[in-house]
Amino acid sequence: MSIVVVGAGAAGLSAAIAAAGRAAGVVLVERTRDGGRKILISGGGRCNILPTALEPDRFVSDSPARLVRALLRAWPLEAQRAFFERDVGVPIALEASTGKLFPVSGRARDVRDGLVALARRLGVQFRFETAVTDLVPRPRGWRVATSHGPLDADAVVLATGGLSVPATGSDGTGLRIAAGLGHVLHDTYAALTPLVAEPAVHGRLAGISLPVRVRARDGRRTAEAAGGFLFTHRGYSGPSVLDVSHVAVRSRMAGGHATLRVAWTTKDARAWERALTDAPGLVLKAVARELPPRLAAMLLETAGVPRDRRAADLRRRERTALVDALTALPLPWTGDEGYKKAEVTGGGVALDEVDPRTLESHRHRGLFLCGEMLDAFGPIGGHNFAWAWATGRAAGLGAAAAVTAP
Repeated sequence: MSIVVVGAGAAGLSAAIAAAGRAAGVVLVERTRDGGRKILISGGGRCNILPTALEPDRFVSDSPARLVRALLRAWPLEAQRAFFERDVGVPIALEASTGKLFPVSGRARDVRDGLVALARRLGVQFRFETAVTDLVPRPRGWRVATSHGPLDADAVVLATGGLSVPATGSDGTGLRIAAGLGHVLHDTYAALTPLVAEPAVHGRLAGISLPVRVRARDGRRTAEAAGGFLFTHRGYSGPSVLDVSHVAVRSRMAGGHATLRVAWTTKDARAWERALTDAPGLVLKAVARELPPRLAAMLLETAGVPRDRRAADLRRRERTALVDALTALPLPWTGDEGYKKAEVTGGGVALDEVDPRTLESHRHRGLFLCGEMLDAFGPIGGHNFAWAWATGRAAGLGAAAAVTAP
């Protein structure tokens, strides 16, 4: 009995390992020469391998929320961590400064190589530099068309990813195949992607980074995130921006324009009112005590407050405008960096198209779908790897059960 897994990314490697642990004859087909390219570039080359806690309510999907929760909880976080440390041989540690989990070695390559090595030990056969072009259902099993000739399989796991970071090999092949086989796909879009402003009205602040809270709203959708914020030469990045970017991207796709507002500190409007009322000396110095000087100067300029204005002389309308700028500054934006820099793909195969326990297609027996192809993504911080590991494992176990069933 044979299982073909298409795609050697995070979900595909997880699926192949799970399947090989329960069934023989697992072949993993990968279009690149080594696989796991997104693992290698994640976390700045260090791989934020898991979140510190699963947060299903922060996942974004047009599918029922209960299905997102069910898939995430199918493989508890503690069990995932034990798998990496015990089976893959990659010790994991909490980075106190960021609250994220990384390999102790700080090397993403150890994660990718450890998964590949484990798969090989379990008997998985790799077919690198081989592109899958089509899946054809047969009376019993599947014909997998590839650039190096066809493969016959009793079950197929599609784990080709979405459209994000195409340089890693993600070209949407699996999504096209799934659609061609009759599956319902929710519209795809770039998610967790930087935003741009043309002209770059804040370009002079490029390089400034600080923790903030960002809120995005387009009338239909709202998202809020706290975390790092980075001014770039083209616009804005950092976890807080990436985590709300889907609202901006989807509003633009629909012909709208979401509003983005930033609170630059943890102080609310009342706290800033008190701070500005009681501050000695210049207003600029009072603000710059809590924010980078260049940003402080920009906020005063935006509020129409002269740089030489003393706090004691601050006019009422100036104070109101400055407090607004400090706690809810509208952030001008015109677009986004798209799939080229998107961490993940939003949308994809509707979750109710698959069995939530096995991830087998409801439309085709012996076909399993997992990972980024599915309509769900989480925030920055290891959540999307947790989704990939969990859904890949479920699909691999499902495929193994299907081919070994009497």
